[in-house]
Amino acid sequence: MPLFLSEAYLLQLGAMQIVAALLVFVWTGFVRSGLGFGGAALGLPLMLLIDDSPLFWLPMIGAHLLFFTAFTLLSRIRLVDWSYLGRSLRWILPAKLAGVFGLLNLPNNWLVLIIYSITLFYALLWLFALKIQSKGGWSDPVLLLIGGYVSGTSLTGAPMLVAVYMQHVALNTLRNTLFVLWFLLVTIKMGALVAFDVPLHLASALWLLPCAALGHYFGLKVHEFMLRHDAPAKRILGAALAVICILGLIFR
Repeated sequence: MPLFLSEAYLLQLGAMQIVAALLVFVWTGFVRSGLGFGGAALGLPLMLLIDDSPLFWLPMIGAHLLFFTAFTLLSRIRLVDWSYLGRSLRWILPAKLAGVFGLLNLPNNWLVLIIYSITLFYALLWLFALKIQSKGGWSDPVLLLIGGYVSGTSLTGAPMLVAVYMQHVALNTLRNTLFVLWFLLVTIKMGALVAFDVPLHLASALWLLPCAALGHYFGLKVHEFMLRHDAPAKRILGAALAVICILGLIFR
């Protein structure tokens, strides 16, 4: 085995933890390509039950997201709303940078609490069929700012950003435009981690890449089906996420 792979922190976990991590990354790949967002929001709570360090998991999620979004966009780059993407970034980017600063400076316990709380909020919205809605005017910048900040701290700001993008981007270009947005935001986060000498755990990410690829493949296959059955799928996801987050908050 190459030394690079044998030094992966992932391999230092217990056997059950490793198996759980493999399954969780299949799940995150499936959600990311199936819904077009939510890989981190739906995966991080499970990951934190395995190892409660966000700075261990977030670089791996980021590395996978960069790989799969770039791969998906190779043949779809023309189906991107560059105009709205550019206009929205003036609100998102400053908040994103503030969020990354928080990620690098907040205590680990605070980060875990923030991630579980935000995900529980999303879970309850989905469980009770409520929506984060953008009504234009002042609500768009507010949602973009909050989504950018949350994305900076935990990569879980997608639902707020999606709520705005859905009002301004045509459906046939929505997922690809979001993929470009995720690529830009994750590149900023990964660059900041490198600048502050935070380990990226690329060896562990490489071990988990086939699992994420398997999930990504099946997610692409059922993307249209999941869009047609969005409400019931989100209710089920919301119920499961609520239970996971409550357990995580109790036993953290």
